[in-house]
Amino acid sequence: MQLNEFVQRNQEAEGGDIFQLENSKLLDIAVDGEVWLKAGAMVAYTGDLSFQKKTSGGVVGWLKQKATGEGTATMLVAGQGHVYAADRGKYVHVLHLQEGEALSVNGNDALAYESGIDAEITMMKKVASLASGGLFNVQLRGPGRIAFTTHGSPVVLETPVRTDPHATVAWSADTSPSFTTDIGWKAALGRTSGEEFQMDFNQPGGFVVVQPYEETGPQM
Repeated sequence: MQLNEFVQRNQEAEGGDIFQLENSKLLDIAVDGEVWLKAGAMVAYTGDLSFQKKTSGGVVGWLKQKATGEGTATMLVAGQGHVYAADRGKYVHVLHLQEGEALSVNGNDALAYESGIDAEITMMKKVASLASGGLFNVQLRGPGRIAFTTHGSPVVLETPVRTDPHATVAWSADTSPSFTTDIGWKAALGRTSGEEFQMDFNQPGGFVVVQPYEETGPQM
């Protein structure tokens, strides 16, 4: 391949939405005001932008910092320009939530969301050392755009269903998981890394997003 051909083939796309995928693993956000981004996810930017690291705030922010050492889980990007975001080569998925629509996302997999999104962080105490995002998940409520990541192509399963916390990425906001222990499952798989703990989505009518990969701790 010639140099000019490489440059032309991989140039950024022109125009598009506020949240635009340059490819399956790289997100281009057109910032005109403010947007929230996972700390460490910025790979490049253009224009006049500032970056300020934030905790989740208040008591929850303090608990998060003490429990996981993640004092800067998100950053506020402000100004005008473009910020390009990626997370360890994971696939990026963009959704435009309408008024009243919401999605709960594993704290480790939430990549970015518009400032108009209502974000509520909750602590999952019973799987503090097991869930891929550590202690937290974030419920994102529209209207606005959000982006989350997965290792590989995800599958969406209808509830009721039980899932491995390490592989669970997101779920419908009206579905609240409980946590169960199944020693038989652990013994059958011959594993000792926590697969005996399961997220139990027992309410019908919801959905869960699962990735073909098991994460074993907060990835920053």
